[in-house]
Amino acid sequence: MIRLTRLDGESFLLNAELIKYVESRPDTFITLTTGDRIAVAEPPDDVLRRTLEYHQSKNLLPRPTPRRTSDNTDTSG
Repeated sequence: MIRLTRLDGESFLLNAELIKYVESRPDTFITLTTGDRIAVAEPPDDVLRRTLEYHQSKNLLPRPTPRRTSDNTDTSG
């Protein structure tokens, strides 16, 4: 479940597994696999981020690995 906000400011939880697609028209509309459409206050990128985090928490998607930066420090002595 992901927490979203209706256009009237009411917070609700949405089963992220039901999301079919997300559109910006200019409000954000989420179409569910059931055919229902929901308008939310969050921009599409936030809906995407929350959905990805949800799927990663259920181990349905791999978590991103942190990028390593080279610090050019020689510890070989």
